[in-house]
Amino acid sequence: MTPLPPGPPQPKSPVRKILIIVAIVLVLCCGGAAVAGYFAWRGIDAATAPARDAATAYADDLIAGDYAGAYAQLCRRTRELTTEQQFITEQTARPRVKDYSVTGVSVEQHNSTVSGVVTLKLTRADDGSTYSLGVPLLKEDGQWRVCM
Repeated sequence: MTPLPPGPPQPKSPVRKILIIVAIVLVLCCGGAAVAGYFAWRGIDAATAPARDAATAYADDLIAGDYAGAYAQLCRRTRELTTEQQFITEQTARPRVKDYSVTGVSVEQHNSTVSGVVTLKLTRADDGSTYSLGVPLLKEDGQWRVCM
């Protein structure tokens, strides 16, 4: 008996090609999403960082007891309503704060007015308790100012 000649080759399964294509598409989509997310974060950070910096500079002055420095960071309207001496008297009557952290930043624009709120978590010096404070800000003449 003579052996039969080999038959036509078995067709290869397309599963391997499909899996490779799916893997490439997933890598491209995930990589694209990561790049887009990074640039979105940079844009948001660039928009909110100056407001955050103004609020933290104000908080730093209050913690250091530099009430004149903190007063200088207030918006025009607040300084018109409160003298520096009144501000200092109010601040010295409040419980001292020893530390803070930024928990949120919000910036918005309505027509030509740019405003924001920076939320701080403050730690009292006397008993270590914490509380949150929203620091309202207003952009005046290109600078962020605290506007209580």
